Amino acid sequence: MLSPRHGDMDMDMGDMGGMDMSGSEMHMVFQHSTATPLFSDVWTPSSAGAYAGTIIFLIILGIIFRLLLAGKAFAEERWMDAEMKRRYVVVQGKLPVAEKVSTDSFSKKMTLTENGVEEDVVVVQKKTTHRRPWRFSVDPLRALLDTCIAGVGYLLMLAVMTMNVGYFIAVLGGTFLGSLFVGRFYNSEH
Repeated sequence: MLSPRHGDMDMDMGDMGGMDMSGSEMHMVFQHSTATPLFSDVWTPSSAGAYAGTIIFLIILGIIFRLLLAGKAFAEERWMDAEMKRRYVVVQGKLPVAEKVSTDSFSKKMTLTENGVEEDVVVVQKKTTHRRPWRFSVDPLRALLDTCIAGVGYLLMLAVMTMNVGYFIAVLGGTFLGSLFVGRFYNSEH
């Protein structure tokens, strides 16, 4: 039974609205126990070596998280390059892109000079966002990568939520090492 003291008041927290708190304690402060379960009661380190192995696992999981983010950014770049190189078919009755650009009110004719060579170009202002079509060769892989990233991220979150200092530092260490190795390959919005 949990009974925290607040000044002179005793609060009985034995009945938590149907929640059984008898098997484990919910920590609200960082603790340093080497026997903190990770993900389930089955994964409870029983020795210093097992605790060290759990710490190493969390560091590797943090690195894998950053590798997945870099892999997704690499794949997105590759998919965008493939889309830009894709050949488009001109449909009868529709203006080709070159004619559409030259008659567009947002286009401006300019001269581009490089190394003494002049070339006439048309600069076009983008009016709307381009929506890429759904592709069987791209979108299922994107969804799989996003799912893996979310899953690993949630596992790391659960490790931090144990409030174990060692687990917390291991997750931060894995994030640091992963960003150190591959951080330059992706946008660090995660």
